[in-house]
Amino acid sequence: MSAMSGNWSIARQLFALQVLVVTLLVAACTTGAVLLARDDAHRAAVEEVTAVAEAIALSPAVVEALHADDPSPLLQPYAEATRHATGTDFVVVMAPDRTRYTHPTIELIGKPFAGNVDEALAGGVVVEEYRGSLGDSVRTVVAVVEPGTVTVIGLVSVGITTAKINRNLLAQVPAVAGATGAALLLAAAGAWLLSRRLRRQTHGLGPAEMTRMFEYYDAVLHAVREGLVVVDRDGRVELINDEGRRLLGVPADGPAHLPPEVAGLITEQRPTVDEPVLVGDRVLVASRRETRFEGRTLGSVLTLRDHTELRALTGELDSVRGLTEALRAQAHEAANRLHTVLTMVELGRTEEALRLGTAELALAQELTDQVVGALHEPALAALLLGKSAQASERGVELTIEEDSRIDGEPLPGRDLLTVVGNLVDNALEAVAGREPPRRVRVLVRHADGEVLVRVTDNGPGLSPEQAADAFRRGWSSKGAGRGVGLSLVRQVAERYGGSYAITPAPSGGAVLTVRLPVPA
Repeated sequence: MSAMSGNWSIARQLFALQVLVVTLLVAACTTGAVLLARDDAHRAAVEEVTAVAEAIALSPAVVEALHADDPSPLLQPYAEATRHATGTDFVVVMAPDRTRYTHPTIELIGKPFAGNVDEALAGGVVVEEYRGSLGDSVRTVVAVVEPGTVTVIGLVSVGITTAKINRNLLAQVPAVAGATGAALLLAAAGAWLLSRRLRRQTHGLGPAEMTRMFEYYDAVLHAVREGLVVVDRDGRVELINDEGRRLLGVPADGPAHLPPEVAGLITEQRPTVDEPVLVGDRVLVASRRETRFEGRTLGSVLTLRDHTELRALTGELDSVRGLTEALRAQAHEAANRLHTVLTMVELGRTEEALRLGTAELALAQELTDQVVGALHEPALAALLLGKSAQASERGVELTIEEDSRIDGEPLPGRDLLTVVGNLVDNALEAVAGREPPRRVRVLVRHADGEVLVRVTDNGPGLSPEQAADAFRRGWSSKGAGRGVGLSLVRQVAERYGGSYAITPAPSGGAVLTVRLPVPA
């Protein structure tokens, strides 16, 4: 069976095992019932022959016949009538010396009785199984006592053959067999229903197939470079692979408590595609999809990819790109100014040409000196210079407030770039398309144990309802596919235990303020 069971499904193996176990149990119970029935039949036979023998021994007719010169003609008809009436196989009345007066076989009358009678002669009762003239039988021997005395004047033996007892027992076999068959059918039906349910749950797979599938999927889950979080329909975490635990900071042998940012994605009843999430000091890109099988919703799967280094590199690349674009624009403007200055020199207007060249140079140098002097974080300074050039190209006046000051590196540069870059981008987009003048003011200051970032624009502003939702992931006043930047700002602020707010600007527009406590 072992070779065959290798190709059997678990449901089929369970069904076969259940049928085998139930068959053995029913067989054992049937055997026990037969043995008990045989004992009961033997006990009933003993009780019956003893009762008949004692009744005959007390009969006055028997006592009177034993006093006759030839008791056989008197006792034989009585004994046979009693035998037929009681259903016993023999009724033998004999003298104390074992001489038979009656017997179903006429030829044996007058012959000695074969069996034990000593205990009966002593006034007791003999009960035994003995092979006599009629074969094996269960018999009893009792004494016939002279009335009023203890004198034994005869003996009575009544018996039932073992063959008859067995025939009576076999008559019960159909009922026992019927009950056994019914029990087997009922057990087989129950086992079949259970195996059918198990087959649906295991999809008819065998143990070897399920083992291979488990090993394969377990290896895949732990080998992929993405974090995987499997959640059931009730939002309970069923599985987190190794990469997922590493990215989320969940202990390998501890409970799967997800960070609030990720737990929020799971509870949302919408698909999520490549949505950035800040978890600790990591920037993760999360995607969530619902899992279904045969029309049934099983839960959802959340995939996580680590974009921390990529985000940092992207921020630095954006800064470099901004500087490059600014240099390209300045080079273009410088070429125009240079042509203008040369033309003015050729026209003999040297002093005016000198004032024009030095004025533009002083303005650009003043901005660079201000930013670099106030912000000692190189990446942040480069970011703001790049944003200033972008603003200039868009016709926006971007001003770095004089109170701006960053000494050293109070916070990781990556987080500062995330907050400042997204707030400035949001302000530049807010004033885009507005009538001049379009202004954006930026304040970045480290003081009193915190970093204050404040960006003010003269755009259309936000209503109180919009301001309350502006930092929520996915919300944007510019349509679908936006609403990521301010969400990242919110996550950075919450990670440091800081605050964020949008308030109306005094002259119209909005003021975006973020306060980030500096860790001790």
